[in-house]
Amino acid sequence: MIRPLAALLVAVVAIPACGLAQSQMELNQQAGVAFQDADRQLNAVYTKLRARLGAESRARLQSAEEAWIRFRDQECAFIGSPTIGGSIHGMIVAQCQTRLTLVRVKDLEAQLNCQEGDLSCVRN
Repeated sequence: MIRPLAALLVAVVAIPACGLAQSQMELNQQAGVAFQDADRQLNAVYTKLRARLGAESRARLQSAEEAWIRFRDQECAFIGSPTIGGSIHGMIVAQCQTRLTLVRVKDLEAQLNCQEGDLSCVRN
């Protein structure tokens, strides 16, 4: 059974000021914060790209993004499956989601910064 990330990562509480986690709970929390930051970056670049596109391209982007999120979450559930039930599970899943999300951010940023004549870039 795949548990929602939110249930695995409780609200961020006192993490040592130096940022060095001392327990698995703190490691899980730090991984959750890193994923939230990556997700915010993704939402920002997605919103910026979406604003540049025409209606048809926006719809395609939205469909692609929904499919990508499903892929990311299923891929990370697979990657984390050996740790289901363990205290490290939330950290493993969040680290995977962070890694894949940051790759997606770079992919979408590439669309924002296309060179003239690059036929792999959506312009409308």
